[in-house]
Amino acid sequence: MGGPATSMVTMRKPVIEVAGLRCRYGEFEAVRGVDFEVLAGELFALLGTNGAGKTTTMETLEGLRAPFAGTVRVLGVDPWRDRAQLRTRTGIMLQDSGFPADLTAREMVRLWSVTSGRRATEDVLERLDLAHRRDVRIKQLSGGERRRLDLALAVLGKPELLFLDEPTTGLDPESRQRTWEVVRGLLADGTTVVLTTHYLEEAESLAHRLAIMHEGVVAVSGTLVDVLAAQPARISFDMPDLLDVTALPMLAGDVVHRPSGRVEVRTGELQDDMAVLLGWAQREGLRLGRIRANHASLEDVFHSARTGKEVVAA
Repeated sequence: MGGPATSMVTMRKPVIEVAGLRCRYGEFEAVRGVDFEVLAGELFALLGTNGAGKTTTMETLEGLRAPFAGTVRVLGVDPWRDRAQLRTRTGIMLQDSGFPADLTAREMVRLWSVTSGRRATEDVLERLDLAHRRDVRIKQLSGGERRRLDLALAVLGKPELLFLDEPTTGLDPESRQRTWEVVRGLLADGTTVVLTTHYLEEAESLAHRLAIMHEGVVAVSGTLVDVLAAQPARISFDMPDLLDVTALPMLAGDVVHRPSGRVEVRTGELQDDMAVLLGWAQREGLRLGRIRANHASLEDVFHSARTGKEVVAA
């Protein structure tokens, strides 16, 4: 599964520029010198485990907190000092919006349109499959419906820049798909999106570029293609009975033989090693059991960024 082509964003200008960002809670430094940029029209995924510093970083980008040190520019201005200027140009979907429970979905859209300064379109609730619930009070909406309402409010008026903080948590598969249809439409219209998510398959499917944070720093960053290419591919198979791993042909990758008889090859030359391995098996008249070959996934990269260790396939 691969992300969108990177060529569409290579010549675009930065919408967000972060240099030497540091954030503190008392004596605890949650963000410890972070640098990255987000280009116009791309989806940038900011990933990390709980406590990695990504939420603090997002809050700083959104103008919800001031940095302790470093510089942050969003759409060319300081998001902390120029929050009012950014309000009409950015949409924000927080993990917990805390909207008034007694308002209906329709009333909330109208109120948010006035508050944000972004015009509400007639189809915003329909696009998120909430048109039939427009007159239902927020407290009577399901958790998934409230999450879709959060997104509807964030995308009012098609903002230039959209922050999505765990947007599909708690959604069923159909609602998640509808959410990403809306996001893809915004990207096609030129909106820049910054995403945090624990669903790595979403980031892998949609991100142009990404950064993975660990313990307050950026451990991995780059285009999705380059980040995945930096991790070795894997081949795994069951050795035929009565054969030892020393019987294998010379491969470019590293070979690990498990006590179960399962053999794993971690390689930067997946196609070449597969050709050598299959050619050897055919010449020897052997059947290799449960052959699997796959390039690195974002989950592999995420694990490596957290532990500094290469992933071992199960």
